[in-house]
Amino acid sequence: MSTSLSAERSERRRDARRGIAEGAAFSIIFALGFSHFLNDMMQSLVPALYPMWKGAYGLSFAQIGLITLVTQVTSSLLQPAVGLFADHRPQPYSLAVGMGVTFFGLLLLASADNYPLLVFAAAMVGVGSAVFHPEASRVARMASGGRHGLAQSLFQVGGNIGSSLGPILAAFIVIPKGQASIAWFSSAALLAMTVLFAVGNWYRKERVAPARPGGRYAAERHHLSRRKVGWSVAILMALVFSKSFYTASLNSYYTFYLISKFDLSVETAQIYLFAFLAAVAVGTLIGVRSATGSAGNMSYGARSWGCCRSPWCCPTPIYSGPAFSLSLSGWSWPRPPRRSSSMRWSSCRGGSDWSPGCSLACRSAWLG
Repeated sequence: MSTSLSAERSERRRDARRGIAEGAAFSIIFALGFSHFLNDMMQSLVPALYPMWKGAYGLSFAQIGLITLVTQVTSSLLQPAVGLFADHRPQPYSLAVGMGVTFFGLLLLASADNYPLLVFAAAMVGVGSAVFHPEASRVARMASGGRHGLAQSLFQVGGNIGSSLGPILAAFIVIPKGQASIAWFSSAALLAMTVLFAVGNWYRKERVAPARPGGRYAAERHHLSRRKVGWSVAILMALVFSKSFYTASLNSYYTFYLISKFDLSVETAQIYLFAFLAAVAVGTLIGVRSATGSAGNMSYGARSWGCCRSPWCCPTPIYSGPAFSLSLSGWSWPRPPRRSSSMRWSSCRGGSDWSPGCSLACRSAWLG
């Protein structure tokens, strides 16, 4: 009798510890999602300020395109390199370090008084983003408990919501208060550094803990050939490229089009850009459902239909065209490659996000 009671108590204690561990893992995912929100909010301030910089510094479209190119190269092309390094030598506190680079980039943006300094400050913000994304994706997967699609969805939603807020913050804070007010957003970087330092502590403890066979963080073994993995990554890069091409185009030049074509103020144009980017976040929320196993086969079809509709089907500044189409395009984002590493996943994002930036710079140079 006493033996059975003792066994029952031990089982209850194990269940309690298991519940605490699972709660801690999901708190890490939410912390990463919140940090992703802050990171992408700060990064989205850069393109949102293009109209202000164009007027204040007399920049041409070619010069604005160069800022876009530098930002995309540093924030995207560096991601595979950072991911490859992290695969071989994981650095638990690199997340906080990357956010520190963004912190100094924002302070430099606030005090920049010439074009070269603007470009350098934008590059620093991009570098901080490049350091953050690969390792944050790895930690989100580690904390997922096998529910990789859900974890990546929650992580991605935070970033998309943050990206959509950049134009609104620029319209109501930076443009009325002036360029120096960008420094206020460095407090968001400090907050993110604090959160990510706590995440780094959790990550370090998990790395030194002995591996448990079949445990929550056990690596998946799929026995896929290198050829099949390579083709899978190439297909994912093509899919993300098709989305990133027109989202980067609209993100950079939609406000200029509205200001020129419809004589809108900079603040009003930023509100329309916010509606466009908010639709991406809505699409990612819809994608949570497909990422957890249902409606997955519909995501690319809806996304392709949205691509056909999006940037140029809406000649007037209304919400229904690009906003709705991008809500569908966001549907395809959440699920990462099943056999993923930091380097592979950042390669999918990095290469595809860089190409639109390169093409934008070339096209803007031609327009300018």
